[in-house]
Amino acid sequence: MRMRTMEISVGFLMLAGFLALVVLALNVSGLNLSDQGGGYKVYARFDNIGGLTPRAKVAMSGVQIGEVTAIRLDPQMLMAEVEMKIRDDVDFLSTDSSAQILTSGLLGEQYIGITSGAEDEMLADGDRISDTQSALVLEDLIGKFLFNEVSD
Repeated sequence: MRMRTMEISVGFLMLAGFLALVVLALNVSGLNLSDQGGGYKVYARFDNIGGLTPRAKVAMSGVQIGEVTAIRLDPQMLMAEVEMKIRDDVDFLSTDSSAQILTSGLLGEQYIGITSGAEDEMLADGDRISDTQSALVLEDLIGKFLFNEVSD
């Protein structure tokens, strides 16, 4: 009887450890089991999105205000079109706001940084941010640096 109690206790401990590992993995990866619901969609076009992926964060002053929901190629403009879902409580983004693809850290993940403008009219669901700045691609910067060094 004592051996059976020990086996059941070890089984519960293993199960609790596995569940804790799953919860930790979900938190670290940024995945959510529930849909966050509300929010409004805003679009922006970029020449180069670098390593930006869906589910990347959208931040303003370092605070997350939304996430990237989709990335597709606009066949008419031949540019990447990024769809962002902004939280409902962020209702102060003006129509002249700008979007920039930034990198957290030197080689970290990429995200979109929003800078609000000064217009009185605010962005609504389906609006487009026209002032954008594409991602800095590290390989392009290294190539330009090496090319300039060789030509000098």
